[in-house]
Amino acid sequence: MAATTEEQVERVRDLVASIPAGKVATYGDIAAAAGLSSPRTVGWIMRTDSSDLPWHRVVPASGRPAAHLAHRQISRLALEGAPIVDGRVDLVATRHRFPRQG
Repeated sequence: MAATTEEQVERVRDLVASIPAGKVATYGDIAAAAGLSSPRTVGWIMRTDSSDLPWHRVVPASGRPAAHLAHRQISRLALEGAPIVDGRVDLVATRHRFPRQG
């Protein structure tokens, strides 16, 4: 992976912080809004620098959280009113759309 700049990290952090309660964004949504080439970069940033962010509002494109996070993530989203069906976030109902840049 190419080196991630501080500017890119801050952009991802700002985007994650802007996701409203009860809404979610996928790693791909955030990568696209931040101008990054890969959702994996967002995943790396979230793993290393997200303890103070609403991390639970970022989900894979499937809407199903990673197994090791699933209970905590689904519980937090449900408390915010996000619809959950069979352990999966209803992306149609909850997906946050970032404003277009440029």
